[in-house]
Amino acid sequence: MNIVIDENIPFGEEAFSQLGTVTVLPGREINSKSLQNATALIVRSVTPVNKDLLAGTGITFVGTATAGVDHIDMAYLAQQHIGFADAAGSNANSVAEYVLTALTIVAQSNNLSLKGKSLGIIGVGRIGQLVAKNAKVLGMKVILNDPPLARETQEPCYRSLDEALQADFVTLHVPLIKEGVDKTIHLVGEKQLATMPTSSTLINASRGEVVDNLALLQALQTQRLHGAVLDVWEHEPSINWELAHHVSIATPHIAGYSFDGKIKGTTMIYQAACQFFGISPSWEFTENDSQPSEPNYTIEARGHNLEHLLFQIAPRLYDLHGDDARMRSLFTLPTSQRPAGFDQLRKHYPTRREFFTSPLLLPDANPTVISKLALLGFSIYPIEKQ
Repeated sequence: MNIVIDENIPFGEEAFSQLGTVTVLPGREINSKSLQNATALIVRSVTPVNKDLLAGTGITFVGTATAGVDHIDMAYLAQQHIGFADAAGSNANSVAEYVLTALTIVAQSNNLSLKGKSLGIIGVGRIGQLVAKNAKVLGMKVILNDPPLARETQEPCYRSLDEALQADFVTLHVPLIKEGVDKTIHLVGEKQLATMPTSSTLINASRGEVVDNLALLQALQTQRLHGAVLDVWEHEPSINWELAHHVSIATPHIAGYSFDGKIKGTTMIYQAACQFFGISPSWEFTENDSQPSEPNYTIEARGHNLEHLLFQIAPRLYDLHGDDARMRSLFTLPTSQRPAGFDQLRKHYPTRREFFTSPLLLPDANPTVISKLALLGFSIYPIEKQ
């Protein structure tokens, strides 16, 4: 069996070589010609998988090591009886930690307390639910918006988009849907931005096209909106660089790029491929395989206040400032070279571990604060060991 794999899938070659001969390619360079002798294709979000790519090839199974599937023509796969698997949920914790860290950085830089502030969460799937849990632990007022879930559950907790957009912070966690009643392309455009409070901050870690980037740029330039945190952009990697200049935090589509989330994605797709082809799995990731991974380390933080501790801890465990700085370093390049630079930042993304991998030593914290930090996903040394 011949298998073509995106080079940005960690341990993809090690895992899938158990099933056959592996060819590793940059995701944007995977084309019909490279699939002529392949049986399976394993991609990430930069590779559009459709009739143009697959027609005339021998592909019988497609896997995407991502939660989103807007780059996959699901109807075509079903029509051709091509097996499919995604990695839904694999990066949910990674994205939720991105949002949590972004909230702490924005709050700290503006001398704000998150407690009592409102957070509009648009899209309440796996990621949105984690973000909501974290926000409630911080004492934030959560406003949930998810029309499909509202129709399905008839629960009154789901509010209108207009109401969610009135929050102090608004974060987007929806799939990209281009048509129909639940269309999300330009879900937040000029009209919606005009209704948001001028003091609010917009966070987008879903898909770039969910926000009208030109309208957002205008809102930021005219100070109609206080700020924005963008991880995703329209027309990646040829993004609107003027917009990148104006946002509070800019990152190159890496919110879900934690090492732990990537490994979950690889494992999920590998196991799905084994099941599809009727092969018993023989590869399993262990920490010993992880040569590029930074070792776990203990962080000591002092204080009794939850937010004060969080301001100390989160940016140290996840260097979001560094991600922003690397993104802004692309401004030094000629505009024509920036798209390649954007992709290089993703390809050579530094190892980022999720919060649970680095235990906290909190000699001054009280049990209530410790329990709340544990609910946020941090590992805490037991009190008796402090």
